[in-house]
Amino acid sequence: MIYLIGYSYGGKSTVGRQLAKLLGYDIFDTDRAIETKYHTSLQLLFSRYGEKAFRIIERQVLFSTAGMNRTVVATGGGTACSDENIRFMLEHGIVVHLEMTVDDIMLRHATSRKVRPLLQGMDDDERRVFLEEHLASRLPYYRQAHVELRAVDVTAEKIADAVRALVHSENGEEY
Repeated sequence: MIYLIGYSYGGKSTVGRQLAKLLGYDIFDTDRAIETKYHTSLQLLFSRYGEKAFRIIERQVLFSTAGMNRTVVATGGGTACSDENIRFMLEHGIVVHLEMTVDDIMLRHATSRKVRPLLQGMDDDERRVFLEEHLASRLPYYRQAHVELRAVDVTAEKIADAVRALVHSENGEEY
C-alpha cells in the first residue's frame, strides 16, 4: 500500500493514477470515494456540513483502505493532518509526501479549473497569508512521511524508484 499525501494541487491524484499503472496496482482516491459515496462534490459537503463533519467522513474512507493490497491511495490535502490518520497510514503502508511551497500552490491555484473549498473567496494577498499559515500547520504531519519528493518535478517513476529503494533498504525485499 502506498499513500500519497500533501497539500492541495500537489498532483496526488494524477501521479497516483500514473504510479498505480506503472506498478500494476489499483488506485483509490479518497476524495473521489467520498464524492461517489455521498453523491455530491467535496465543495458542497464542506459548505453544507462544515470541515469537522467532512474530516469524520474522510477518516472513515481512509480507514476503509486497511484491507486493500497493492493499492496507491491518493489522499485529500487534509487527510494526513490528524495524529490518528497519519499513524494509520504509517502503519499500513509507505507514505509519500508530495511537497510544495506556497508559491507552487499559488501558481497551480491560479491556473486550475478545480475549486478548492478552503481557498475560495479570497484575493491573492489573503490567499497567500492563509496558505503560509495553513501549510505551516500541516507540515508537521506531512514531514512524518517515509519519503518526501518535490511535487513540481515528481514523476510516477521517481516515486516508484524512491519506494523501491525504501522497501529494499528497510527489509531487504525487492519491491
